[in-house]
Amino acid sequence: MVLQYKLKSERRWKNYKGKDKLQKGVGDYEFRLLNEKKTRVLAGPGSYTSVLKRFRQIEFFKHHGR
Repeated sequence: MVLQYKLKSERRWKNYKGKDKLQKGVGDYEFRLLNEKKTRVLAGPGSYTSVLKRFRQIEFFKHHGR
């Protein structure tokens, strides 16, 4: 999965490298989660916490699913 971010005022999405690489606070950005091939949006656009919550749900069911 690929996590991407952008400023709320921008149009272009960038790959997320970590919180320390952001110029501003996490609240100033929108985040989204894509599949590995970047063809499908799995979560977002939304806040950092909501997208990471969905990321954890997907990871949990990937490893603990039937």
